[in-house]
Amino acid sequence: MNNKVRVRFAPSPTGYLHVGGARSALFNYLFARRYNGKFILRIEDTDRSRFVQDALQEIFDSLKWLGLEWDEGPQTGGDHGPYIQSQRTEIYQNHAKILLESGHAYRCFCTPERLAQLRAEQEKTKQSVGYDRCCRELTEEQIQKNLADGIPYVIRFKVPHGRTIVFEDKIRGVIQYSSDILDDLVLIKSDGFPTYHMASVVDDHLMEITHVLRGDEWIASTPRHVLIYEAFGWTPPVFAHLPVILSPDGGKLSKRKGAASVMDYKRAGFLPEALFNFLALLGWAPGDSREKMSVDELIQSFALEQVSPKASVFDEKKLEWMNGLYLAERPSESLVPEIIPIFKEKNWIDPQTTNNDPYLLRIIDLMKVRSKRVTDMAESCIYFFKDPITYEEKALKKHFTSNAIEILTTIQNALNGLENFTTQEIEKKFHEISESSNISAGKLIHPTRLAVSGVSFGPGLFELLEVLGKETVIRRIITAANFIRGNMGND
Repeated sequence: MNNKVRVRFAPSPTGYLHVGGARSALFNYLFARRYNGKFILRIEDTDRSRFVQDALQEIFDSLKWLGLEWDEGPQTGGDHGPYIQSQRTEIYQNHAKILLESGHAYRCFCTPERLAQLRAEQEKTKQSVGYDRCCRELTEEQIQKNLADGIPYVIRFKVPHGRTIVFEDKIRGVIQYSSDILDDLVLIKSDGFPTYHMASVVDDHLMEITHVLRGDEWIASTPRHVLIYEAFGWTPPVFAHLPVILSPDGGKLSKRKGAASVMDYKRAGFLPEALFNFLALLGWAPGDSREKMSVDELIQSFALEQVSPKASVFDEKKLEWMNGLYLAERPSESLVPEIIPIFKEKNWIDPQTTNNDPYLLRIIDLMKVRSKRVTDMAESCIYFFKDPITYEEKALKKHFTSNAIEILTTIQNALNGLENFTTQEIEKKFHEISESSNISAGKLIHPTRLAVSGVSFGPGLFELLEVLGKETVIRRIITAANFIRGNMGND
């Protein structure tokens, strides 16, 4: 394949960018980069009744956060603009006139009330629902009279009778449709705005799109698009319809089951590189056992022939697993800006704390390898900033026994005497205590961990103690010992 590949992602700002749309954008991006082509962003905003304020900016932010930088489009420019359809209405209207003049389209003056009644009757009698072509054979005299009377109209495409429309889908193979099951679709609405079908075909042609990669919900629309291309005398692009994404229970992906917006996943503590990698493997596989792949590896391996027509499953647990891998590898410095706002919101740190704070870096070094999400990591960090006010109930009963007072006191005295409060020296001191007192390391570690953190789990104890610092560790051990004394006999 040559470097003339041009693909587009064309979202509608009727809502925020969800994972299904992001997967479509990502596949287009990978395909363009694989063949040194162009990735174009086009905004399909002709359905003004469903326009959502702020959705457009969030689409831009979502794509940029994922790393899907477009070569042409809004904010970038290019030779085929404008790239927002509401700014191209004159183009669509002019092309609709071409179809009217060539006899491939006609004006339909049917009122919404008539169409609603028609639909109700068809449903009542269990007929196929569709337009009955009432206005298809109006005489020129009737058309001119209606125009003179100011009757609103739409422009419909004149679907030919008795045709077999054949097109090849790069994922699903050859697909055939009979034109007799297609109704005369609307091209231009009464408000002058185009429908998706009209705008999409005209734009794809004028923007020189070579491959259309989109969701499989558009398969049924493709024969209509092929006919429109034919009516203009244009060559259609190559079509590839991507498989649907299902929830783990096999049902439709809903917001409750994974279809959250891309920025929701950002806010939930996922990394863009992890979500990128995960989405790339929804419906496509590199042909080997690899799962964790860099962007460059994904680009070099991507092929439409390896995209499955079968539905793929959005498994958030797998996404969390993958996110954990990327989180562990991330330089701690790059995570600080994402962590700081959470800590500041909780009033755990000074509002003036900067991104190069060494204490935060040490915390992240410890916690990132044990976390699946940035938010999880942040939520579990409270004991780095505040002394425990409660202790984990189950662990308390197990480890804060009567002999724990003596153990904690011994550890307190030993640690208090350390000149170098480092991981190595702390670990050495614990081994000495264990050998001299004939107490297992676990019986020393567990009550100490509970004393300094309030919980029974976390990073390695010796690393934790070093980060907390001698003063904090000693103070918390004393507090815990006093707590045990005060609660002895209160079981």
